[in-house]
Amino acid sequence: MAGRRRLIVGISGASGTIYGVRVLETLRAAGVETHLVMTKSAETTLAYETGLKVADVHGLADIVHPNTDIGASISSGSFKTAGMIVAPCSIRSLSEIAHGVTGSLLSRAADVVLKERRRLVLLVRESPLHLGHLRSMAAVTEMGAIVLPPVPSFYAKPQTVDDIVNHTVGRALDLFDIDSGLVQRWGEDAGEGAKPVRLFRRGKTAPDRK
Repeated sequence: MAGRRRLIVGISGASGTIYGVRVLETLRAAGVETHLVMTKSAETTLAYETGLKVADVHGLADIVHPNTDIGASISSGSFKTAGMIVAPCSIRSLSEIAHGVTGSLLSRAADVVLKERRRLVLLVRESPLHLGHLRSMAAVTEMGAIVLPPVPSFYAKPQTVDDIVNHTVGRALDLFDIDSGLVQRWGEDAGEGAKPVRLFRRGKTAPDRK
């Protein structure tokens, strides 16, 4: 790739569209070229969960590809990228990717990333999980993808929903070697006078956390 790094961002219809929005915002601030593909279900979920319009999300990306455009640049392995992140990733999208069903641009782009041995990160958003879900996660992992459920990190002592979203997005972008500045790293970023939380044994007094 000449010039800027290039990353594909997929947003599927699972709850948690804010993760995809925050990924786009963060990559724009980092100077990374973004290629967005957003499903129709994602557009519906966005309206339920946020005050944003689809046009607002499109405006955060450098290039927007319709999910029906199978001839888009990101559907070809010859179009070089650093990989793809799907945030959030629905079980439907996960299953399509796991079984090589490439009927949409999102699943096709993910398939291309896998076949070209590039990094694919899936923020799978579902709970509880049945055996079929787990098998699909195992299948994509065996194919080279990374399944990263958006799980809060309580050692960072999040105070707001934004704190929780930011930490997960930052950790996901770490997998592409993009330091977003969003992550409070264990043992590194303790604030002035603060100490990392220590585990304590039952029956012992909890450590002072002034």
